[in-house]
Amino acid sequence: MKLQNKVAIVTGAATGIGKAIATIMAAEGASVVIDYVGDPAFANAAVQAIQSAGGKVTSVAADVSNPGQVNQLIQKAIDSFGKLDILVNNAGLEYKHPFHEFPFELWQKVIAVDLTGPFLCAQAAAKAMIRQATGGRIINISSIHEDLPMPTNAPYCAAKGGLRMLMRTIAVELAPHKITVNNIAPGAIFTPIDADIEADAKLEAALMAEIPLGRWGKPEEVAALAVFLASDDAAYCTGSTFFIDGGMIRQAGSL
Repeated sequence: MKLQNKVAIVTGAATGIGKAIATIMAAEGASVVIDYVGDPAFANAAVQAIQSAGGKVTSVAADVSNPGQVNQLIQKAIDSFGKLDILVNNAGLEYKHPFHEFPFELWQKVIAVDLTGPFLCAQAAAKAMIRQATGGRIINISSIHEDLPMPTNAPYCAAKGGLRMLMRTIAVELAPHKITVNNIAPGAIFTPIDADIEADAKLEAALMAEIPLGRWGKPEEVAALAVFLASDDAAYCTGSTFFIDGGMIRQAGSL
């Protein structure tokens, strides 16, 4: 098992990519804390599934844009499992509107969750890891849109672009503490966040035409990459974005 005796927090882990990461990390031996907001039903189902498979897991309701709740999330992991080795900043949201009509309150919400949230979680996790003096892993689930524009999604793209430079900067700062920091940048992954495209055959066909491998990615494929970056195998990887997009970042817009 690649993550035996490790403790991991995965934010936004009740569904989608986050759930896949929590599930596979638990299967690889990690004790996992599932962070969620809102209705606990999905988080409870994820916990039950992991426990049924023999994994160690608990869940915590915490808004990643709230500093007090983030601190409670970190402390809950330490109280539950004794330490913190891995943080996966996965929680995120997006809203699509033309830029000139984008509501300011939605801009604030996207930036709060998609950029301020990773800042707060990484900062709190780093403090705990530095106190432990045993190193650690911080992994941000970014997006190909940290590099690739997406019309009608300006706040999301701005947040992901900001996350790229946040990762690069804190990777340098935290390296002396043996804490690595990396981004995973998914392309088109089959999850509820892309339900509008999945439900529209024309939109889906246009999207597939932009992907050299010609298919949706799977949450489990992103999770496998997260496990690698969290493992000892990736001890020399820090300050980088790892694209997992079927080649989309190399071809998008070229057709």
